[in-house]
Amino acid sequence: MNAVATPYPVGLIRPLTLRDGRRVLVRPVLPQDAATEQAFVMGLSAASRYRRFHVGLRALPPTLLQQLTEVDHRAHVALVAQPETDGSGPGDPGIVADARYVRTGDGRAEFALAVADDWQQQGLGRALLQQLARHAARQGLHTLLGDVLADNLPMVRLLQAMGCDLQPRDDEPGLLLATVGL
Repeated sequence: MNAVATPYPVGLIRPLTLRDGRRVLVRPVLPQDAATEQAFVMGLSAASRYRRFHVGLRALPPTLLQQLTEVDHRAHVALVAQPETDGSGPGDPGIVADARYVRTGDGRAEFALAVADDWQQQGLGRALLQQLARHAARQGLHTLLGDVLADNLPMVRLLQAMGCDLQPRDDEPGLLLATVGL
């Protein structure tokens, strides 16, 4: 991917405590997160993968994996959440959530969000979407748009609770267009 080099947005790094007391570190994605991002997607339940990608896939194709991890932090902003560790355990703590937006023009961007099954219903998705929305507004955007499966009730409830507009898509039955005003 020929992304324009922009500085790593360290201002997006922040710790977060979830409802159940678990702590995560939210940070922008890096190219070296490719293997961890792939493991995150493969670790999602089939239903969660379908809700995120709207197709039945088990793993990310190499081109899509590259697009999701080699971002420019300007037109494509992606945040991941990793469990905080004390450093005593083995290896990488993994990714438990991914949220992103990609500019589409005219002050808009498309957003996407996925949270690992064992980390859902703890406020993580809401926190990530709110952080993305604040960042998008600071970058001059006025709207985030996303396609949501109408039967994805957890996401529908989250977006409704956040005051987002949800409208059926005439061109794609079963999909709602979520509009997040910034």
